[in-house]
Amino acid sequence: MANAETALKETMTIDGALGAALVDYTSGMALGTIGGGKDLDLTVAAAGNTDVVRAKVRTMEMLGLKDEIEDILITLGGQYHLIRLLKGRGASGLFLYLALDKGRANLAMARHQLKKVESDLEV
Repeated sequence: MANAETALKETMTIDGALGAALVDYTSGMALGTIGGGKDLDLTVAAAGNTDVVRAKVRTMEMLGLKDEIEDILITLGGQYHLIRLLKGRGASGLFLYLALDKGRANLAMARHQLKKVESDLEV
């Protein structure tokens, strides 16, 4: 089992990774970040993507959908942003956020690897 720091380091081994964060979407706070930079402020991304997750959860409730969100993909001109909601004991209310360089990333493989990071993570 990996702790948050180890899990975040593992996300940065995914081809095209630009930055990652472990986020508490009840508060919008990043519990840990790695990568990023002047063009990718992970603290701002954590707070903003919290709004995305909350909106989708609300929408599913209004629609009466009794399903779980695996991940949310936001496609930009030059980047992919993946939001993976964590499941399991102690992980409720958390998500992994991963920003990828679209030109260097394999989206299907990134989703698969992020799922593995989630399965190894112990919060």
